[in-house]
Amino acid sequence: MEEEERSLESFLKWAAKLGISDSASKNRQSSSSCLDQTLCVSHFPGDGGRGLAAARDLRQGDLILRVPKSALFTSQSRLKDEALSLAVNNHPSLSSTQILSVCLLYEVGKGKRSCWYPYLIQLPRSYDILASFGQFETQALQVSDAVWAAEKAISKAEFDWKQAIALMKGLDLKHHLLTFRAWLWAAATISSRTLHVPWDDAGCLCPVGDLFNYAAPGEEALDSEDVFEFEESSSSGTGSNLKLKISSNEDTTTEQFLLEQTDANLLRLTDGSYEEDVFAYCFYARRNYKKGEQVLLSYGTFTNLELLEHYGFLLDRNPNDKAFIPLEPEIYSLCSWPKGSLYIHQEGKPSFALLSALRLWVTPLNQRRSVGHLIYSGSQLSAENEITVMEWLANNCQVILKNFSTSIEEDKLLLCTIDRMQNCGTPMDLETILSTVGGEARTFLETKGLTDGESRVKLFQSRQIWRCVDRWKLAVQWRLGYKTILANGISYCNKVISQFPSKHSQSIITTTHHSK
Repeated sequence: MEEEERSLESFLKWAAKLGISDSASKNRQSSSSCLDQTLCVSHFPGDGGRGLAAARDLRQGDLILRVPKSALFTSQSRLKDEALSLAVNNHPSLSSTQILSVCLLYEVGKGKRSCWYPYLIQLPRSYDILASFGQFETQALQVSDAVWAAEKAISKAEFDWKQAIALMKGLDLKHHLLTFRAWLWAAATISSRTLHVPWDDAGCLCPVGDLFNYAAPGEEALDSEDVFEFEESSSSGTGSNLKLKISSNEDTTTEQFLLEQTDANLLRLTDGSYEEDVFAYCFYARRNYKKGEQVLLSYGTFTNLELLEHYGFLLDRNPNDKAFIPLEPEIYSLCSWPKGSLYIHQEGKPSFALLSALRLWVTPLNQRRSVGHLIYSGSQLSAENEITVMEWLANNCQVILKNFSTSIEEDKLLLCTIDRMQNCGTPMDLETILSTVGGEARTFLETKGLTDGESRVKLFQSRQIWRCVDRWKLAVQWRLGYKTILANGISYCNKVISQFPSKHSQSIITTTHHSK
């Protein structure tokens, strides 16, 4: 811990020399730290880990951090290195993201000779983005769309690496920096930590600015494996957070759908941006903060699956999470809404587009043209139409839940078991836990070759295995969140049905289900 503190102090002093500052003064290069006036580094267990806290009371809109352009890690700045620039120019087919990943590994290869060394050693040594998932963790997601997203992310990472390997060999990178494992680390760093800049699609790495933890728009409160070793001798304008006010009427309107789509297209970073007039990245307080509170940053609007794919974490309470369910092909063909707009909100309510599409779909064919304008205005057509829609939606959510290999209750119990594994104090404690597990936990042990007491002692000592446990836990947490949305959807449909006179409604569907 003392070594980490010294490393952090050295980093903040290095950042101050580059002109990074949390004070109104544009130049604090003589300071021993770039922070202490407005922000300070703190730890928030269970809420993002290391992050930035308010060093004083802050008001919404206050400038809280300025990072000059010269302190941003970008392809543009790194390609001033003649050898690197010449090598990159020989590979014009590489994307901007691939080039920035190569630049990062090239800088890492310099070790302590790199002027970026104080920043590079602050970066995480591993990430839990979907591309880092193994086969077991991928299948543990259970939902076909999520499994496909993970497989696609892994495949793309491998493809990008194979495309860039010739460039990296041409730069004489050390062997361990040429591996897929190293590439995955670099690509994950770019995916999870870069901020938008107008001159490069890959974005920039922003020292100190990337210490902010994430807050979802619309919600105001909410030892690792080494990829590489640094060697002693190695040659290594504020954006507005749009808040949308929706009518409290039961029926949604086209306005709500448009607002949903506007929110989905917000810039990833809504609490800061690169400002040309001051040649710096400027960050602003997204709300009022009391001294000591964690200061959060909104990267933009993401579902939990998107957060997992690009950033390697998810939120217990994500107001932007949603569940997509399989629909009849005719439903897609009937409406002009994009497929991405047909979903169930976290609290169980169908999106405006999904509700409209289902209302139209259950309408007799010869009546659709005459009632289309009513549906697209958000109106209910009749009690029978609404009940049919809700029963269909609830039934489908129920079927999906029943088809999973584990239930909501079983997933909760499994998460408790994983927590116990992670929090055990000794190899003997771990052996006691593992000797009694069954089901998916037992399959995990078999997959990792941990079927006897001796091998389980190795688990207690293996950082790589514990990283797999962390990713497995994320997969279980994600699928539990997805199933909970479906259960909420059933409850919502039942509530709507119950509001109609009993002569219109039949039995109320329950959320109880059993695993196969």
